[in-house]
Amino acid sequence: MSEQKPKKPRQKSKRLNLDSKAKWEAILKSIDKKEIPIAMLESMSVNLNDGTEVNINIRELLEEGNDPDELERMIKGKLTALDHIIDDVDFYISVKAVAKIVQPATDSILKNL
Repeated sequence: MSEQKPKKPRQKSKRLNLDSKAKWEAILKSIDKKEIPIAMLESMSVNLNDGTEVNINIRELLEEGNDPDELERMIKGKLTALDHIIDDVDFYISVKAVAKIVQPATDSILKNL
């Protein structure tokens, strides 16, 4: 008589966990960013031709209650007006803000894997 081996319980599939900061940073670095919603920005740094660096804390301005659309219009207007003395502009994305928006969508898409 042969013995039957007990069946192993079926393992649940693992969900992709993308909530660590390092994983989100890697994802964001791999994306070609043409336009970034202002709500996704942490800050920006405007570098002028004379070497001056002007830092704008976008997250702080939004947390103070500034309207995102109005803030974006204001910043674009200033950048356009000062274009002749601007060397370049660096945008710093808020990993936390992106994760807050994208994680629920990711969870929903991957829930049945």
